[in-house]
Amino acid sequence: MISGHGTVDTAVDALKNGAYDFIQKPLDLNRILVTLRNATDQSTLVKETQILKKKIHASKTSDIVGESSSIQDIKDMIDTVAPTDARVLITGGNGSGKELVARQLHEKSARHKAPFIEVNCAAIPSELIESELFGHEKGAFTSAIKQRKGKFEQADGGTLFLDEIGDMSSSAQAKVLRALQENRITRVGGEKDIKVNVRILAATNKNLREEIDAGRFREDLFHRLSVILIHVPSLNERRDDIPLLADFFITKICNEYGMAKKKIDDKAIKELQLVNWTGNIREFRNIIERLIILSPEIIEATHVKQYANPNPE
Repeated sequence: MISGHGTVDTAVDALKNGAYDFIQKPLDLNRILVTLRNATDQSTLVKETQILKKKIHASKTSDIVGESSSIQDIKDMIDTVAPTDARVLITGGNGSGKELVARQLHEKSARHKAPFIEVNCAAIPSELIESELFGHEKGAFTSAIKQRKGKFEQADGGTLFLDEIGDMSSSAQAKVLRALQENRITRVGGEKDIKVNVRILAATNKNLREEIDAGRFREDLFHRLSVILIHVPSLNERRDDIPLLADFFITKICNEYGMAKKKIDDKAIKELQLVNWTGNIREFRNIIERLIILSPEIIEATHVKQYANPNPE
């Protein structure tokens, strides 16, 4: 901020060189206070924007962290399969990282510049899943006040990730099967076929063979989806990756919080390797965040025992 009797040109030059504002004499107290408040608000906004950008960048990072043999096998499979349009069925427990595998398959494919659309089939009521996937025409049902494109159309040219597909209703399964067979969909309440160019990736935490035997999942749809099968191991099955995962999440979370990176000692890592990770990577990330918040500069074994509720096996 500058003040004085300088010319307008001088003030403009000062603004170009980084000054926030200029105040001409005689000085006006209200003007000074308003300018100071605005400058403070702008500084706060800049800092918040920087933190937000870091978070957005972090959220877009979808590298699979780990060097265990099972994770390396998955990385190799992704590199082999991603360039093709083959459908992939990803299996594994809740929080194990199935979505991460799907994102990697998309990002390493020729479709990486096109949309990656995710649908959590377990989170959508069965009566709405068809509208969500295929869209609807105006007036198709009571609340359909305008035409709406479904996820298949939104993903056109890109990738559609059907998460927790084992929870999809039977009628939706039949329509998805038709879409995969014909590369066409029909909106709810519509009559016109719409051609779509979509790569399908699906994931489930269920045993679909058991679901088929129980009559809850179509065997023909299973075969359509499972051209390639990728199983994501639980964190308990790859404890050797915990040191790398801890470092990754500590760096990521501290960066999101805009704070200096905390250290974690070797004994704390060993304690983390004793935890029964029923919630897999999702639970692990939450525990690391808790440790960052509640521990001092160095995370030690006592902190893990106190905050992570270890269950030695």
